[in-house]
Amino acid sequence: MLTIDLNCDMGEGFGPWPMGKDAALMQHITSANIACGFHAGDPLIMQKTVGLALAHGVAIGAHPGYPDLQGFGRRQMQLTPAEVYAQVLYQIGALQAIAQAAGGRLHHVKPHGALYNTAAKDRALADAIARAVQAAGGDLILYGLSGSALIEAAQVIGLRHCSEVFADRRYERDGSLTPRSHPEALLEDVAAVVAQALELVREQRVRCRTGEWVALRAETLCLHGDGPQAEAFAQALFQGLQQAGIEITYKK
Repeated sequence: MLTIDLNCDMGEGFGPWPMGKDAALMQHITSANIACGFHAGDPLIMQKTVGLALAHGVAIGAHPGYPDLQGFGRRQMQLTPAEVYAQVLYQIGALQAIAQAAGGRLHHVKPHGALYNTAAKDRALADAIARAVQAAGGDLILYGLSGSALIEAAQVIGLRHCSEVFADRRYERDGSLTPRSHPEALLEDVAAVVAQALELVREQRVRCRTGEWVALRAETLCLHGDGPQAEAFAQALFQGLQQAGIEITYKK
């Protein structure tokens, strides 16, 4: 039987400003990537989101990003590998403590936004992130863009890893995500999102923005939780994958 993990970025509000419908989305996912306070989130939101994940049997993941609250971690920053290592380790440690205090454990780490996209191509940053995840201990799994430098960095040091693909994003010919600045970066039709997800999981490939097929290893499927159609996408994806006979579960 084919299996896939369905993950979602969560806990991305800040103080009194909410973002996303985390409680509703938790019902349709198997792993949650929880913001750790640098690009979004704060200690109370982290605590609340961990509690939601535990209540729904969802794997808890750290979602470290650049220190950029105003830009939501989507702006490029010129940081050294040493700075990235320390900042990622810091954010992992914060969520590890909150998860442990709630009776849970951290399962994975997935970088956010500009940090994720830069490390997908920049091997030095990818190595820094992989080493930080390894140093945090706990047999953590690094989630990284399928075919990227993040996955390569994890492989080199023997770190557990999970190749990530996206249901609601368009791809370029090199397997990278179409930049959000491009008008065709996001898929906005529910049927198109489900169709792309099924193609990725069953055929391990995706049709890129310019029409070519790109081979991708799909072990975890991301759905963004901050879009206006996130809940509808989550429900449709969960149902579509189940109806196709695909088991939805996080990597053990």
